Amino acid sequence: MRFPPKSLLALLLAAPVLHAQTASADSDGPAKAATTAVPDRIDVDDVRMFSRVYEIVRQAYVEKVDNKTLMKAAISGMLTGLDPHSEYLDKDGLAELSEDTTGQYSGLGIEVLQVDGTLRIVAPIDDTPAARAGIKPGDIIVKIDGKVVDSENIDDMFKKLRGDPGSKVVLTILHEKSDKPIDVPLTREKISVASVKVKELEPGYAYVRISQFQDDTAPDLEKKLGELIKKNGAQKGAVLDLRSNPGGLLTAAVGVSDDFLDSGTIVTTRGRLQDSNLNFSAHPGDLINGAPMVVLVDNGTASAAEIVSGALKDNHRALIIGRRTFGKGVVQTVLPLDADHAVKITTARYYTPAGTSIQAEGIKPDIALADLAVNKADSGPVLIGSEADLHNHLANENADASKDIDNDGSAENAKLATEDYALSQALNVLKGLSLRNAAAGAVPSKH
Repeated sequence: MRFPPKSLLALLLAAPVLHAQTASADSDGPAKAATTAVPDRIDVDDVRMFSRVYEIVRQAYVEKVDNKTLMKAAISGMLTGLDPHSEYLDKDGLAELSEDTTGQYSGLGIEVLQVDGTLRIVAPIDDTPAARAGIKPGDIIVKIDGKVVDSENIDDMFKKLRGDPGSKVVLTILHEKSDKPIDVPLTREKISVASVKVKELEPGYAYVRISQFQDDTAPDLEKKLGELIKKNGAQKGAVLDLRSNPGGLLTAAVGVSDDFLDSGTIVTTRGRLQDSNLNFSAHPGDLINGAPMVVLVDNGTASAAEIVSGALKDNHRALIIGRRTFGKGVVQTVLPLDADHAVKITTARYYTPAGTSIQAEGIKPDIALADLAVNKADSGPVLIGSEADLHNHLANENADASKDIDNDGSAENAKLATEDYALSQALNVLKGLSLRNAAAGAVPSKH
């Protein structure tokens, strides 16, 4: 999850951390007591070793390196050595972080993670150059404009993914479970991501797509789903599509979860500092009044999207359908160093309402679905398909002459299944849940 500097106070996590950091510098701050309980003094020999390496690089490296560049590299190395999500942010990095959380930037529309000297795609964002080109979660970027990505140049290569609108770039992609890289030419665009899309799949069945979690995601969801219900009436059920959602803001995930829960824990966070131990709970009010829900996930469902999935699953509010999620169960906080620099550092792990950490394991779906595509079967013309096709058949005394008896919904089902197999299966499950609820409501209560 990514926390922009401007949102530190609003996120409820950064402010306590900043307070604890300040306290650690005071003579009697509580954070100091916590951090000095077990002395871990810097070894003078380690300081000498660092100084020697620093001087060797300055004097012997093949090209001259200035002190500022070396210090920046040292700081970056210290943070990136902790985990894949902690990093040093300069002015450009802070600008990119702010752009991500507002959903407006110039680039390709992909969430990328640096893993062991490679650039791995967490997820492409809907309706962006990357998504339209067929880039998938789990893909590896092998080259950028013909230059191999490796641990030596990974930071510079990462920056090449952004650029001016209209500029072109060629990514050499290795798809998951493939051994043959392919070149994917792309043109950068001004990405303006509307993180929420809402429509009816069929009358009474809502489809909610959240592509990432931004500042405005929860209020946008409330507005758009409210408008759909006002126009079409109460919904029998809803599919929440979180596939290839790379995450985003913790507060947005909490807000979306709260929109579908009346009560219960949403998520808890635990860190070394006491102020990092937080518990977020739901408030009364469910946008669809308890109607059945299905959540679609895959291996690109990460971070904040996993918080929502875990909250709805553990509170028995929704069935999770799809593939095991990405497994990012840690929280990052941005701590400013000055006006133009900050560190983004992992400050806590998060836990689902059942107390489960999904770090490096992900969320297992209730109903597993392979990543499949289906094609409509070829079939010849059928002369007699039902009783109604037989000569001299008896008419139905209650028949409606204007009704098309052949329109049983199977054609629409086939269309959806060939377009999006997982979504068609989710809708079928949702209909089953809705029918069960309707049947249960029809049974008279016993006193």
